[in-house]
Amino acid sequence: QVQLVESGGGLVQAGGSLRLSCAASGRTFSSYAMGWFRQAPGKERESVAAISWSGGSTDYADSVKGRFTISRDNAKNTVYLQMNSLKPEDTAVYYCAAGGGSTIATLFPVYWGQGTQVTVSS
Repeated sequence: QVQLVESGGGLVQAGGSLRLSCAASGRTFSSYAMGWFRQAPGKERESVAAISWSGGSTDYADSVKGRFTISRDNAKNTVYLQMNSLKPEDTAVYYCAAGGGSTIATLFPVYWGQGTQVTVSS
């Protein structure tokens, strides 16, 4: 069992930055791939970034490539999402997830966090 708690969301102006954190409980955190997803109002949830269990492999959606960076610290049971050059279209609830696979296409979440709101004003 893994419990995930996101933090770091908020309101930021376009062009600004935020860093999301996802703290995990459970001793098996390092055995899971991790991902960040987002869901905007009226839209389906979409995958944003994924990272392998070791942190050696990362993958990003085309819409955030070059702006967002996913990382993890297995000693701290935490995964991060550094978001730079934010755009109004990045506004969404952001969720972290733990599961199998290590790419945007193959990640299948088993555990979800409760989400954190990110709002980017123009």
